[in-house]
Amino acid sequence: MTTHIEERPGEGSAGPRRLYSDPGLPDRIFRGVARSGGGFVLAVMLLVGGFLLYRAWQALSRAGWSFLTTETWEPDAGRFGIAAVLVGTVLIALVAILVAVPLAVGGALYISEYAPPRIRQTLIGVVDLMAAVPSVVYGLWGLFFFQNQVLGTARWLSTYVGWIPFFAVDGADPRDPLANATVYASSTLIAGIVVALMVAPIVCSVMREVFSQAPVGEREGSYALGATRWGMIRSVVLPFGKGGMIGGTMLGLGRALGETIGVYLVISPIFDIQWHVLQSGTSSISSLIALRYGEASEFGMSALMAAGLALFLMTLVVNFAASSIVARSRSGAASE
Repeated sequence: MTTHIEERPGEGSAGPRRLYSDPGLPDRIFRGVARSGGGFVLAVMLLVGGFLLYRAWQALSRAGWSFLTTETWEPDAGRFGIAAVLVGTVLIALVAILVAVPLAVGGALYISEYAPPRIRQTLIGVVDLMAAVPSVVYGLWGLFFFQNQVLGTARWLSTYVGWIPFFAVDGADPRDPLANATVYASSTLIAGIVVALMVAPIVCSVMREVFSQAPVGEREGSYALGATRWGMIRSVVLPFGKGGMIGGTMLGLGRALGETIGVYLVISPIFDIQWHVLQSGTSSISSLIALRYGEASEFGMSALMAAGLALFLMTLVVNFAASSIVARSRSGAASE
């Protein structure tokens, strides 16, 4: 890069001067490639949104705003909407994040701050390997193994905290030893925990990478002032990694909102708004599309595209919100 000094017109050499830089050819090429890549990604996103809107317009023009408030899904009869599946999608994602984030934070802190060097790389490889496991494997594990193991916990929660509306189960008496435990199967809680195990490795990898970049000088300065290891983590590592923690959480939330096969295998689909996370029956937008895609008529396909458009827009809102939050809390900003 070449820097030039330019005199303003009509002024002598002693007057104010303006500095400007002349980037070389490599910098101009890199700038052009970077702008082209960003523009290409934006164009692809707009094309996907435009395609979904085009295919969904037939259903949206008939349903109108009732598409967001109707619970049933009968497109060919003219009664369809995403109110029930939208609530189910949000609840499953929230349960997944509430379970995954503490696991991810604890795992990331252990790997970056506590794990002996001889096993640190092994743990990193295990976490990365868990992130690469197909979602159908998690779904099958949740369906045939985990679901039976968690029924007792669900009954215990319903017994002792069932007075909280979210943990109530309609039509079940948790104190009856002969009560059928299937009322707790295929619930939002089970689907959320299965999704949490899918997103936790991704969130953990992002946080671990950020935590490991905390400044060494500030770590040593904290120790020099008499801080314990946890005190150093609390005063240096966590403030430094705030942006990465938020970004990793939002990345996991985006994955949880769009998870399909893992949720589809575990849940029992219903088309009523289900607020009770322990009760059998829930649904999500992605599982609705997977369930009805093969049998949909032309108008039913348009309705499914409308549901996909709603999921696409919801994911965009989450990602833009994450970008905005991370931009205001960059990792390291509190440590500089």
